[in-house]
Amino acid sequence: MDVARQLEQTPSGEVIKCIDMHTTGEPTRIIYSGFPTLNGTLLEQRDQAKSQYDHIRKRIMLEPRGHYDMYGAIIIPETELVQSGEAHIGTLFTHNGGFSTMCGHATIALGRFLVDTHDLTVFPQRNELKPNLTAFEVKVNIHAPCGLVRVVVPTSADGQKSDSSRPVRFLSTPAYCAAKDLEVSIPREIAWPEIGDKTSLRLDVSYGGAFYALVDIRQLGFRTGLHNFSLEAVTFAVKRLKRHLVTLPHVIEALQHPEDQRLSFLYSVMVVDHEIGSKPDGVEGAETGLCFFAEDQIDRSPTGSCVAARMALAHAKGARKQGQAWAYNSLVSNHFNTGAFVANIVDEDVKIEGPNTQTARSGVVVLVEGNAYYTGTMAFVVEQGDRTSESGFVLGACT
Repeated sequence: MDVARQLEQTPSGEVIKCIDMHTTGEPTRIIYSGFPTLNGTLLEQRDQAKSQYDHIRKRIMLEPRGHYDMYGAIIIPETELVQSGEAHIGTLFTHNGGFSTMCGHATIALGRFLVDTHDLTVFPQRNELKPNLTAFEVKVNIHAPCGLVRVVVPTSADGQKSDSSRPVRFLSTPAYCAAKDLEVSIPREIAWPEIGDKTSLRLDVSYGGAFYALVDIRQLGFRTGLHNFSLEAVTFAVKRLKRHLVTLPHVIEALQHPEDQRLSFLYSVMVVDHEIGSKPDGVEGAETGLCFFAEDQIDRSPTGSCVAARMALAHAKGARKQGQAWAYNSLVSNHFNTGAFVANIVDEDVKIEGPNTQTARSGVVVLVEGNAYYTGTMAFVVEQGDRTSESGFVLGACT
């Protein structure tokens, strides 16, 4: 098409090419061309992207090219783990507020994309993938900011294309329970209507590549759970709770990662209902979660990295053992009765250690599986004089 070709030859030369996918309705915009070249280790590249190119992240994620709940993954061909041969490729995860350290739903989408692309300018190590032509699958090692994520992608018989009819699986980085049954005071000035006269609630903190505060929906005062509830009211409550949590010393202490302080922040509040959830065949139980992450962004998927965190928490509480399959749902998977993530613990004897051995943690490795699908492809440009969309915007910030 002539207009499309003309736009891709804009004077600015800033054409950003993307593939869009979704995992249980949660988008992953895979940026495979046009993002500026970054340097250093993957965490250093993340820092560089934040400090020098955050306007490009906003351009891709926010309006008018994206929306408040858009999510993205930037392909990073060179990292220290790629150079050492441990990983085939790296990635940076992006959202409405910046750059996260791990994302399960995006990893599932990336796995399919990396198998399906044969463009060596996008994926230089593509020819290093060795398909298993008996099991019809291939292993892809992805370097995420939290560490190495090992992905298994189902394939066609010749191993050259992903098979969308079967789930992608990934092994989490070591996940662990950071704090159980924390009591959190709720001052009256931050209380929400449903909390009533309660002055405190209890929650847990767990790590699955990022830190999550996990709270039962009924602790927030919503007696019907995640069924026949007001999403607006829960959102209001969680906004207040999350801003309060990051001021509390005992919560901040739980968020200290043994290996790297750049991982030590509260990424999300996960609201959990253990009493409902679509239950696929072959699992022992099911539950539902509603994940609020980044700048009050709501995950449509069951949240794969938090699935790892929830399995680690359940294991620490004696409620989950190795090999016990469990289904994790979102509102979307319950609505369509499909799209739950299925997980089980494959290693329950993992040590997470840093420079200070006193902060070492015992954790688990979790196998998580789910399905991702393609939704489109696009090339984004900024036309000369277009100040409105050059760095993206959020409508609420325009008031």
